[in-house]
Amino acid sequence: MPVVTSFSALEEDSPQEFEVDGTEIVLVRTEGEVHAIGAICTHAQVPMADGDVEDCGLECYMHGSIFDLRTGKPRNLPATEPLPVYPVTIDGGDVLVDVANPITKES
Repeated sequence: MPVVTSFSALEEDSPQEFEVDGTEIVLVRTEGEVHAIGAICTHAQVPMADGDVEDCGLECYMHGSIFDLRTGKPRNLPATEPLPVYPVTIDGGDVLVDVANPITKES
């Protein structure tokens, strides 16, 4: 897994966009964890890094759909398709993301 950034470089509840091996992702540090999620809203095709973080969700600023950072699933309309989520590992202060193996969660 490639190193994307350092844990200390991620501000709490402040989404940041990165490109990892050609895949655009957003990293979010919230509630003591780091989550990696797809960078473009599945409904409006706008950058998710511009959204707000609340209750382990990332809100699309355009139409208000909130995506669960753990599953990628939208919590409300108008979005109906999930965003991909990716495994994150913290190693010695480095944040590593495995974009080659998105996580699929059924619940």
